[in-house]
Amino acid sequence: MSNFKKLSESYPILKILGNRYVIVLAFFTIWMLFLDNYSYLEHRVLDKQLDELEDNKKYYQDEIRKDQENIKNLKNPDQIEKYAREKYFMKKDSEDIYIIEFEDDSIPDEKSKSL
Repeated sequence: MSNFKKLSESYPILKILGNRYVIVLAFFTIWMLFLDNYSYLEHRVLDKQLDELEDNKKYYQDEIRKDQENIKNLKNPDQIEKYAREKYFMKKDSEDIYIIEFEDDSIPDEKSKSL
């Protein structure tokens, strides 16, 4: 008797694992999960990239919507003046502008970082 038959009589699980269909199925499963171009691991990477791209798409759509609202607002002359005053600190000739900064808003200098 061959060694495999002696072992399969002692361990019945070897009889099942020694079946050629089980071996082919195991090979096919390993091939599809890890080695093929359409493997499970490759799909996970592609799904992750797809999720990132969808998040980027949502972010940019929100930004486009905000910019369109700003463009609509800037068609009004009063809104243009307000925007110029807030963003670019523009003023009329007869006005003085004072910019107030709080301690929490300022950037710490290099000396305080090293201490």
